Amino acid sequence: MGQAGIVNIERESRLSGPIHDKGLLILSGYLRHRYGQDEPLALSASLCFEQSYSGVEGDSASPTELYALLSRLTELPIRQDLAVTGSVNQWGEVQAIGGANEKIEGFFDICRVRGLTGQQGVLIPAANVRNLIPQPDVIDAVERGQFHIYPIRTIDEGVALLTGVRAGTSEEEGTVNGLVNKRLRELAINLKAFGTSGNGAEPKKTPNTDGQPETDTPKDPAP
Repeated sequence: MGQAGIVNIERESRLSGPIHDKGLLILSGYLRHRYGQDEPLALSASLCFEQSYSGVEGDSASPTELYALLSRLTELPIRQDLAVTGSVNQWGEVQAIGGANEKIEGFFDICRVRGLTGQQGVLIPAANVRNLIPQPDVIDAVERGQFHIYPIRTIDEGVALLTGVRAGTSEEEGTVNGLVNKRLRELAINLKAFGTSGNGAEPKKTPNTDGQPETDTPKDPAP
């Protein structure tokens, strides 16, 4: 609960470049567009790459950061056997990125060393499909159902795959967007209650000596 919005720890510690910073600001714009139409976004959140000791640049991680934030708000766990890449705009559309083949092959190599389970895969922008030329071993694993490549067009499609819960709308209970909207509304209500009384409790009553009814004590009386 708070009003700080999304804090980019990489930026605050001067470990991120302008494109990565722009990706986080676009992510914030998506949240306001999707969930801030009926109430203010009363939240404070922080995002970073843990144990990263060098600079971070690019916007290819912005959907991943958004999925992590949605997971935290809904308390829905995210599958760890799916890798994610792509950029996102303020409408929640997943956009093309560079190096798609190398990113797929890199995650595939990790999965192959650890052991292919038939569940592992990658989420890539649908716009990148026309440019895919993966190595023959990746193609073979996909054809045998040991590895998967999921073309994603929207954040809703991606979060449904990662959580196993339908994205739905903000008004639908039990869906990802419904849970996010419910949690954000709770934060806004709690923040309003906290700000009204100072600590969430009812204001103290001050007795009058002139026979009039008791009145609320002002939180910050005028000098």
